[in-house]
Amino acid sequence: MREVTLSGLFTGPDRPLIVYHFMYGKLQRSPCPMCTLWIDGFAGVARHIAQNADFAVAAAADLPALRAYARERGWSGLRLLSCGDSSFKYDLGSEDEDGAQDSSVSVFTRDADGTVRHFYSAHPRMAEDVDQRGIDLLNPVWHLLDLTPDGRGDWFAGLDY
Repeated sequence: MREVTLSGLFTGPDRPLIVYHFMYGKLQRSPCPMCTLWIDGFAGVARHIAQNADFAVAAAADLPALRAYARERGWSGLRLLSCGDSSFKYDLGSEDEDGAQDSSVSVFTRDADGTVRHFYSAHPRMAEDVDQRGIDLLNPVWHLLDLTPDGRGDWFAGLDY
């Protein structure tokens, strides 16, 4: 376990960094089932992502709890970050002042001189009346369910089926 800076997450020049904000830690006392669904998928494609970009999962949970959960889920090949003691998630809008978590995805770039830049962030809420569709593209489960006659309906992922 070691401390790392945002710039330290880049493994090479001209590589973007993708960070998924996992809803786990502070007020989110147990791992989010929906985030778990997404990270299950990321674990399966991490080696493909690594061909073109660096990827990390950031949570407010402490690192031992995060690692234990990752072992339980069989997540390997993912860079897991505990940022509960920093303002990282708050600064990017995936945590409020009280510590309530929200899932998001952020992309960063690094200039030739080492300057890190925030390139993009997406959140689940697209509008006041569109609560859960803003980051659907991160997971093919929704797309497959949407192909069925009943679509996804009100189905949500669970930690244990």
